[in-house]
Amino acid sequence: MTRLSSYALTIGVDIGGTKIAMAVVDGDGRIIDKHRVDTPASDASEIRQAIAEGVRKLREKHRVMAVGVAAAGFVDSARSTVLFAPNINWRNEDLKTELEKELSLPIVVENDANAAGWAEFQFGGGRHVDNMALLTIGTGLGGALVVDGHLIRGAYGVAAELGHLRLVPDGLHCGCGNRGCWEQYASGNALTREARLLAKHSPALAGALLEAAGGDADDITGEIVSAAARDGDGPASELLADLGGWLGLGVAQLATIMDPAVVVIGGGASAASDFMIPAAMDAYRRNLPARGQHPELTINVAELANDAGVIGAADLARTH
Repeated sequence: MTRLSSYALTIGVDIGGTKIAMAVVDGDGRIIDKHRVDTPASDASEIRQAIAEGVRKLREKHRVMAVGVAAAGFVDSARSTVLFAPNINWRNEDLKTELEKELSLPIVVENDANAAGWAEFQFGGGRHVDNMALLTIGTGLGGALVVDGHLIRGAYGVAAELGHLRLVPDGLHCGCGNRGCWEQYASGNALTREARLLAKHSPALAGALLEAAGGDADDITGEIVSAAARDGDGPASELLADLGGWLGLGVAQLATIMDPAVVVIGGGASAASDFMIPAAMDAYRRNLPARGQHPELTINVAELANDAGVIGAADLARTH
């Protein structure tokens, strides 16, 4: 790999289900300029056009050398083709080739969690170590792995689908087709599911949650749970601690596989990290092999928040 000069600017593009975020980024991970458009999720060609138009607008003001694109889904080992995207109508979409025709710039395509993980490794919560894992707790559970300073992508480009590690034999059904996947127990969806079940079966315990949701258990959200916990509500705090416990169980498995120095927690649920991380560390220690003798990792909160995807994509374009 070659790396562009730190003085060169690159553009990072983060394709979400509802919006496409773009940013001009320098070699130190600083965002120089931003642009955002809605995602036309039903049409692959419209998404390409929206990206191209946004890049052109940013290039009117900045001299950029390359573009990195972060997409939710499986990206092939050549960092060119989106093999499958769960929320966008892409199947074997050669995004790199099509965008290079449009823009006459080098394009790098990467999985969005990998891009965010790379950003945290280079500039955020993992910047002081060589070995780290990122866990993004959103609707599901995403992940990225960096080993000895290298982003782990696997033989086919689809490594680090950490949310689909199976922690519970014959456990809850997962959208991937399996049962007992980690994200069914440690994700925003899992938190919401458990909060709603608590409200339906023990409404007296979930009074604060129900009040915030207007009395309807099905309207309880993860944000409501986090806010109630910050206001001192015991059941809400316990729900977040339970999620942290499931995180810690999986982190102990990661420790036996890759021995990271740091696990960085990102995604929307990381806003409640004060309630989750202590429980995660307790569960991690309980499930760690050779307890008392095994070196312990640390769990950090992601530092780059919603900008991690564009920063990571831009830096991967710089490194390509």
